[in-house]
Amino acid sequence: MKDPNARRNRLAFSTGTIGRDMLYTLYSMFLVYYLSEALNLPDSTFMGASIIMLIMKIYDGFNDPFMGFLIDNTKTRFGKYKPWIAGGAVGTVIFTVMFFSDMGLKGGAFLVAFTVIYFLWEICYTANDIGYWSMMPSLSLDQKERENIGATARICANIGLFVLVVGFVPVRKFFEGVTGSMTGAYTVLAVLVSVFMLISTCITLFGVREQKGVFKEEEKTTLRDLGRALIKNDQLLVTAVAMVLFMIGYCITTSFGTYYFKYVFLNEGLYTIFALIVGVVQILGLSVFPLFSRKFNRRQLYMGATLLVAAGYIVFFFAPENMIFIGAAGVLIFSGEAFIQLLMLVFLADTIEYGQWKLGRRNASITFAVQPFINKIGNAIGTFVVSVTLVVSGINEAAKPEDVTDRGLWIMKSAMLIIPLILIAAGFIVYKTKFKIDADFYSKILKDLRARGDLGEAEAVPAADGTLPGNIAKIAVSDYPDRNP
Repeated sequence: MKDPNARRNRLAFSTGTIGRDMLYTLYSMFLVYYLSEALNLPDSTFMGASIIMLIMKIYDGFNDPFMGFLIDNTKTRFGKYKPWIAGGAVGTVIFTVMFFSDMGLKGGAFLVAFTVIYFLWEICYTANDIGYWSMMPSLSLDQKERENIGATARICANIGLFVLVVGFVPVRKFFEGVTGSMTGAYTVLAVLVSVFMLISTCITLFGVREQKGVFKEEEKTTLRDLGRALIKNDQLLVTAVAMVLFMIGYCITTSFGTYYFKYVFLNEGLYTIFALIVGVVQILGLSVFPLFSRKFNRRQLYMGATLLVAAGYIVFFFAPENMIFIGAAGVLIFSGEAFIQLLMLVFLADTIEYGQWKLGRRNASITFAVQPFINKIGNAIGTFVVSVTLVVSGINEAAKPEDVTDRGLWIMKSAMLIIPLILIAAGFIVYKTKFKIDADFYSKILKDLRARGDLGEAEAVPAADGTLPGNIAKIAVSDYPDRNP
């Protein structure tokens, strides 16, 4: 039986990522640029802030499973996810504006204020992020429908991301003229992006209709259950390792983007053109993913995407300072990365049923707490690599782009391209050798859960390819006699 809310949920859920990813992009890609270029922090304070970011992100990342634990134990008339999404959004926008407001502090006083704001921002965003993504698996059990939801959500996320990235330089310069300073321009941008986040969050909160009566009502999750959900779910651990390797490489490359065009091309404005190209490519890549997923299995898609990324990095590294070659490299890199991002999301979603099958508990929020944990670890390490590179290469204290030596530019280029290539390839190797939830195994998991009474009684008719449409809850073992448990 087709879920009557499928289309509504897909659109309302996905729209929420537009504002969220605009805000997260401002924070993750341009905070370091704000510190080094707008506030002009000296090397000592800049490195202090970089170390604080590294420590706080890692610390907060390890707290993410505890936030998932709190969400899993939440019971309100609005459900377990929406209260955290709403409260987290409000807190996030408040501290985002504070992040990008010049408080006029210097040295130690600046670092103390920066630490406090950073800590509170991370807590609020974590509540919103885990609440949001852990809602997704509750919308459907069908792998194909999850891919559709994930693809639409990632498309919207990339729209938000690249609207900000493409518009960052011209919009920032416009508000520099209005406010008279780069710091003032950042503050205005932070306010505008925060408004977008609140609007798109409201669309998700009021638009999504969660399934009722499909999943077994579980007892309260204990701290022991929290540990078991993370440690005993081997497929979750495999997915986490592959994801963190990918995210570190991805964050390193994207964080260097503005610097590359400013210091290598000596033309920051070209970054807008490049961002527009790769933005369109990623959105197109996500749009066509469902077509490719009908013809190729996930392992084939992951391998093909990794090869595209590798080819792009190689072209980028050896390309002359020519926008045609750099643009072609961007097309290869970001089309491949679009596929990998979506694959990682659906891999993670499938480990929820695997964990329920193996351990007897669903723990969706705890499982999806791994995603923000990975994003934070990847962003923390990536940002720290970028910060160290900026100091070692001499870019941070360069008065103008021409002051950076050829050696300094080579250091930046190597950190931006070689390290990420190695990490992303390693992530695929981990997945290929250790991940085992394919379509057949997933079907078996669902049948076993149905036989145990862990899923509700909504009927679903298997498709010709053995996948299940829409709202899946009841799967008769006799439907697949060759796959009996």
